Amino acid sequence: MVKSFDYNRSFRPQARITLFVILLWLLLDLPAHPDAITPEAFLRLPLELPIIVLLLTLTTGAIRRGFTLLLTASAGLILLLKLADIGTQAAFQRPFNPYLDGKMIPDGWNVLSGSIGTVSASLLIAGVMIILCAIMWLFFYSAGFATKMQQQLRNRLVAANVATAVCTALSLFAQNHFGWEHPWRVEATAIPSLVERGRLVVHSMKDMRRFEAELASDDPASSRKDLFKAIQGQDVFIIFIESLGRSAVQDPRYAPLIQPRFSRLQEELQSAGFHAASTWLRSPTVGGLSWLAHGTLLSGLWVDSQARYDRLIRSDRASLNRLFRDAGWMTFAAMPAITMDWPESRYFGYDAIFAAKDLGYQGKPFNWVTMPDQFTLSAIERLIRAPAPRPPAMIETALISSHAPWTPVARMVDWSQIGDGTIFDDQAAAGEPPAELWKDPEKVRDHYIRTIDYSLEAVGAYIQKYGKNSLFIVVGDHQPAAIITGPNASRDVPLFILSQKANVIAGFQQSGFEPGLVSNREGSIPMDRFRNLMVEILSRPKTASELPSPQTDG
Repeated sequence: MVKSFDYNRSFRPQARITLFVILLWLLLDLPAHPDAITPEAFLRLPLELPIIVLLLTLTTGAIRRGFTLLLTASAGLILLLKLADIGTQAAFQRPFNPYLDGKMIPDGWNVLSGSIGTVSASLLIAGVMIILCAIMWLFFYSAGFATKMQQQLRNRLVAANVATAVCTALSLFAQNHFGWEHPWRVEATAIPSLVERGRLVVHSMKDMRRFEAELASDDPASSRKDLFKAIQGQDVFIIFIESLGRSAVQDPRYAPLIQPRFSRLQEELQSAGFHAASTWLRSPTVGGLSWLAHGTLLSGLWVDSQARYDRLIRSDRASLNRLFRDAGWMTFAAMPAITMDWPESRYFGYDAIFAAKDLGYQGKPFNWVTMPDQFTLSAIERLIRAPAPRPPAMIETALISSHAPWTPVARMVDWSQIGDGTIFDDQAAAGEPPAELWKDPEKVRDHYIRTIDYSLEAVGAYIQKYGKNSLFIVVGDHQPAAIITGPNASRDVPLFILSQKANVIAGFQQSGFEPGLVSNREGSIPMDRFRNLMVEILSRPKTASELPSPQTDG
């Protein structure tokens, strides 16, 4: 008599355990850095795998069900943390910090929806969530492989897992104590990685206590009576250029375009009577979160996390803007990227804020970028500087043409033809959409550096045309993401200062800045130190003997 085939008893346990082992192996071996995701990364035997299979095999009843639920929840947590790590490593070159990074989710949504559209972004997120839920359901389902397993199969599986666990433990011991090398690495990383994540959270909490102490410490700049005496009566610009980092200037892929741009700007501005000094600053962020760099430079405190930023804007620490206002300047912000309420602006102390809707742009947006940099600078001249009479103005602006997705690339037009910005409509409708461009990393890099070149050209042209009796501080906010810089790039950004007053620039050169628009130094100054250095230099007028020689002036 032929025995009937019992599907539940003979096939499903083997299929489910195979699926479970594959899913658990992939989950435990998945690297937490995008550059590490290679086939070799999965040539590692996780020590946790045979132990977990053994426990599922030996336990019964309610204990097994509880362990399965705990295991599925832990697997989901590990997967989410690794995916978050891949995202933050790709964008910001650091691991995900649950304590500090939760508030980035709305900002990430704004960038994503602005780049590919709200509907596409919603569908993308929904698709990712469905896939993650499906993976977790498969994991939970396959983890129940032992429920209807025959005793004979259970015994074999127990023996196999005990042997595997012993062999892997011995292999791990040989690797660690005798340097034994073989193609298959044996490691136990799940629990150590969770413990390390907990330590990261604890470290962040301690860091916030240190930041509280820094906020409570004395600020010598606030008590000065001679604030900015060296530039009395001059307009002052602080211009942040999005994603302008050291790589844009020195990386061999980008230097052939950007270094000639700096050379031309230096010649043109020098002919217009401008003197220059430059250095490198080390930004607290990379790949994004520009407001951390803005907060760092303007407060003189190291603001490298959202938690620090949130605490800063609730503090009484005087921003650079407030210092100028206390010294008699009117303070303005021209922010083309601000499209919603901006409650944080109260901390900085602006007399007036010109957000995107206030700048008067009627043209088409350049995808996420609301308006080209040339229009922003033209609007500053029209709305802030042209009205007279007025006191000197301190103007902060963050130019965004070089913000991702870097398409389309804007081009300069005649300043007299800018009007309401509709002259840029043809440019805004040109070029590839982001979804097409980002399929080719080489095209992304090409578009990135061309937007940087455009921003520099726009700033240089504005200074040359409208910069009389003004001090310009131009600085990159951060390096772009690793897709542009490659791994392990520095966090340095260029800073250059321009004025037609040679004695003003002399003060910066005597403090270690170099003549010209681009510094040749290897090192950099932490960005938080610039505020107090600037206050010191600009608050003590220079004598004639301190003027730089013509041969060394930029």
